[in-house]
Amino acid sequence: MTDASFAALGDPVRRRILELLAEGEQPVGTLVVTLAAEHPISQPAVSQHLRVLRDAGLVTVRAYGTRRLYDLDRDGLREAATWLAGLAEQPGPFTQPFDALATEVVRSRRATTIREGGARADPAAG
Repeated sequence: MTDASFAALGDPVRRRILELLAEGEQPVGTLVVTLAAEHPISQPAVSQHLRVLRDAGLVTVRAYGTRRLYDLDRDGLREAATWLAGLAEQPGPFTQPFDALATEVVRSRRATTIREGGARADPAAG
């Protein structure tokens, strides 16, 4: 995973290009037509975005006659996804089990029962 990958993903037009390429390999002209309907963007601007995505390892390009066809670079995307998945698996305040909460609920119930003069929830607790 490189910083360039996530820097490239920071731009909404580049993310949209990736969404369009997820539908399959496309020439820059097709991308320009679709993007121009959504954003005021020129062919040179789309080509520049594609270059950034290619340099970041998120897009591949191949020549087909006189055309250049762009596609997702599955390896680059997989690398970014793997890095994100590893981050999501790190322990944190929202990923830890609720065991501690369950323990506190049980303690609170015991304390309430004892204060009210009822039987202790855990006779071994003394």
